[in-house]
Order: sequence, then C-alpha cells, then structure tokens
Amino acid sequence: MVRSLFTGGRLVVPALLLFLVSACKVGQNYQRPELPVPEQFRSAPTPGTGTAARLPWREVFPNPELQQLIGTALTGNFDLQAAIKRIEESQAYLRQTRYALLPSVSGQVAASTITPSRNSLNGVSLENFIGQRHLEDFSVSAGVSWELDIWGKIRRQNEVTRANYLQTEEGARAVRTNLVAHVAHGYFNLLLLDAQLDIARRNLALSDSIVQVIRLQKDGGEVTELAVEQAQAQRQTAALLRSQLEQAILIGENGLRQLMGEMPGSVARTVRLDAVPVSDSLPAGVPVQLLANRPDVRAGELALVAANARVGVAQASLYPSLLITVGGGINAFQAANWFMLPASLFYSVAGGLSQPIFQRGQLKTQLEVARIQREEALIRFRQVLTNGVREVSDALAQAEKLKEQEQVAAVRVVTLKRAIADARLLFTSGLANYLEVITAQSNVLQAELALAQIRQQRLAASVELYRALGGGWQ
Repeated sequence: MVRSLFTGGRLVVPALLLFLVSACKVGQNYQRPELPVPEQFRSAPTPGTGTAARLPWREVFPNPELQQLIGTALTGNFDLQAAIKRIEESQAYLRQTRYALLPSVSGQVAASTITPSRNSLNGVSLENFIGQRHLEDFSVSAGVSWELDIWGKIRRQNEVTRANYLQTEEGARAVRTNLVAHVAHGYFNLLLLDAQLDIARRNLALSDSIVQVIRLQKDGGEVTELAVEQAQAQRQTAALLRSQLEQAILIGENGLRQLMGEMPGSVARTVRLDAVPVSDSLPAGVPVQLLANRPDVRAGELALVAANARVGVAQASLYPSLLITVGGGINAFQAANWFMLPASLFYSVAGGLSQPIFQRGQLKTQLEVARIQREEALIRFRQVLTNGVREVSDALAQAEKLKEQEQVAAVRVVTLKRAIADARLLFTSGLANYLEVITAQSNVLQAELALAQIRQQRLAASVELYRALGGGWQ
C-alpha cells in the first residue's frame, strides 16, 4: 500500500501536499464591518446616486489656464513623484509574493586543503591511509528547502503585502486629489488677490480725488486742516492695502509654482474672478460611495485588511511548522576522482516538524498585539470615513450659504456705491461734512473686498466638495 503511493500513484503524494497547503488557513478572512453610514449627506440639495467623484478634473475645471497648471503639477510635483516611487517599491515586494509558497534553492561550490600536524591523530591517520601529508576536498552541491504553509502563515503574510501595496496606490491617489485641489485653490486665490488689488487701486484713485476736493475747500476756508489729514489717512490706508496685496500675489505665485515643481516666478492669468463660473451642480451622491471613491477611506480599509491578516500570521506562528530539505551533489578528496560517477555522488533528504513550546511569552504577546492593532485599525477606518462624510456635508453647506451671502453682498456694494456718490454730491453742496464722505468711501472699500472674498469662497467650496468626494485622481 505504501509502495503504491510512490509508484503506482505518483501523483498522490504531490496531491496530498497541495491538500495540506490549501486546506488549513488559520485566522478570519476579512469581512467589511458594520458601518453607521447615513443614507444621505446633510445639506444635500437633492437625493441621488450620481457623484462628481467620477468626473475627470478637466470637466470640473474647464478653464484652460487652470488645466495647464494642474497638468504641470501632476507631472512635476515632488510629493507625487515620491508617492509613485513608493508604489514601485511596494510593487517589488508584491512581485516577491508570487514565489513565497515555492521552495528555496541554493547552490555551492567549495574547495579546501588541510595539512594536519604529524603528531596529531589526524596527521598519522592521513599518512597511514592515503600516504599524503595534506587532505584536499572538492564539492559541488545544491539544496532545496521547503516550508509547507500548512496553517496559511505565508498566505496571510502575502495578504499583508498586497494590502500594503494597494495602500500605496491609494496614497498616490490621495496625493493627486489633494494636489488638484491645492492648485485650484491657489489659482482662485490669485484671482481673488487680483480682484482685491484692482479694488484697492480704484479706491486709491478715488482717495486722490477726495483729497484734492477737500484741499480746495480748505483753501476756500470751508474746512480745516484736520479734514485734509483725515482724507490723506484714508488714502494711505488704500496705499498700504495695495502694497500688502502685491506682496501676497508674489508669495502666492511662488507657492503655486512650487506645487508644480518649478522655481519661483509669475503665473499667467487672463481672466477675472467674477468671470469664472461656479459649479453649483456637482452631484454629491450618497455617503456609502466614499468607500469606493475616496482614496483615504479606501486606504483606511486596506489598513484594516492588513491588520486582520497579521492576526492570522500571529496565530499561525503558534502552530507547528513542517520543513523539508533535500540536498545533493558531487564530493571527492582528490580532483582526479571528482567526476567518477556515481561513486562521488551524495544526497540527503530530511524532514522536520518544529513546535514552539516556550518562547518567553513572545508569540502570545504578538498575537495579542496583532488583535489590538486590528481593533485600532477599525477605529481609524471609522474615523476617516466619518471625517469624509463631515467634509462633504460642510462643503455642501458652504456652497448653499455662500450663494446667499454673495447675493446680499452684491446688493450691499451697489447700495454703498450710491451712498458715496450721494455723499460727494452733498459734500460739494455743503450739505454733508468730510467725515461722511470718508466713511462712505471706507464702507465701499470693505464691501467690495468682502464681495470678492465671498466669490472666491464659493469657488473654493466647489473645489473642496470635489476633493471631499474623492475626485481628482482620474
């Protein structure tokens, strides 16, 4: 019966080995845990399953200048290049897992010579048996070592490697998503600074005309020097703001070029802030779609997958391991006899079963720690998912309320512009004092700056919604 296993049924032994390798696999296979995900985002305008996360960034940002900036950043950004290298590193480890279940093979070629002492037992024996003072030894050997993955330890470790590789891919996608959002934020911020600089320059020119009018009235004895000084102070405020905005533009351009992996310099802009359309119709979908679309959420789940597999590795380490070794080759103590076959052939076959008995509590501690780390990974996964739902909800609320705020701010600017025109007319007619003119001018300046800020915030909210949904890596 035993003989038939090796002769009449040569396939039985390999089949049994494959059965042993595949039958036992300790540890639980990963299953997605229950997640308290709401059915809809808070502040979502209309329920629906369509999501902007699947839209390419070129469709979300149709501005050619912005598209060029984003395209340059996606090829030149240093963080993204480093993330791609991390993917390549993980790919190398992943390729290694293809051979993890195969035996390891090693070869050796060795030659040695020994001349023992004449007064030693080895020296006397050597001269008596072979009539020589020295002993030579030549060998060529090869060995095969194979640890059978009975308990699935190697396969669980392969699961860890695959999950780590997928995490690096999601990490690169997260870098792309954030990079697209940062470039868009930087570009829209420059448009805001351009608009505010234009407002400051117009107010500076208006201040010059007011100072001239008040000087004329001061020369006519209608107002005092205090009125001139107050008007000049208002002009200096506008001049100071202009300088601050010019400084902010230079710094903003340098920061945007750094995102693109370029040296400091200017950034071309030909459009005005109020000419950029705001995407108010980006579909948000439902929160559960973040599990498939948002890179950091996917990475959080992959970390949980890896932690679950590490528990299996730690459990398998508590069970016996079976190691089979086979070796053989050619060995002779004289070079002339090296290839005298089969007399110079040797071989060995060994199998060993080792069971950890006392490891000072290390293996049990490793299993306990692995389980704790799995629970921690679950907490982190839920945390990043909750954070994603909150960010989308915040962006939706901002988009809704900022639209209302812009409408109010635009009406306020129109009202204050009429007020300053009336104040100047009344001032020249002697029906209003210079403080009313200066106050009206200051109010218009602040109102126009606030309106530009709100318009930029609306654009930023649409960018943030796109990023929070997980868009931008396509």
